[in-house]
Amino acid sequence: MSEAPEQAFVIQKIYTKDISFESPNTPELFATEFQPALAMDLNVESKHLEGDIYHVILRVTATTKVEDKTAFLCEVEQAGIFTLAGFNDAELSYMLGVQCPTALFPYARETVSDLVARGGFPQLLLEPVNFEAIYHQHMQQAQADAETNAEANTAANATQQ
Repeated sequence: MSEAPEQAFVIQKIYTKDISFESPNTPELFATEFQPALAMDLNVESKHLEGDIYHVILRVTATTKVEDKTAFLCEVEQAGIFTLAGFNDAELSYMLGVQCPTALFPYARETVSDLVARGGFPQLLLEPVNFEAIYHQHMQQAQADAETNAEANTAANATQQ
């Protein structure tokens, strides 16, 4: 009987890959009552580097508006290099889509907070993110899209005959 390979999840390096901060409507905006509306966008990208080594980028974009004017736009790409060994394809997908971004998010959150404060705005602490829920929602959407495409292909094949 062969043993299952030992699984390993190791953070090799966490670093900030890219930072952008813009406050296009200052200093005029500082003279108004600050009642901001925040929109946050998250994106996770991963790629295989070599062997069991993977690169993951968590992109956080925070856009804050006051009425119709952009107060600030802050984008942070927090990246990490991870060793992921002994996982099957489904487990690997989960690790890259959930565990790696979960490890990266606190660093991105701190960077966003620091940039916003340095920009002269009140502190912005992003709410924690449930990457597991986002991952499952993404997988369900992908499955629904695949089923829709399969039905469309079946219907197209039936009309060709």
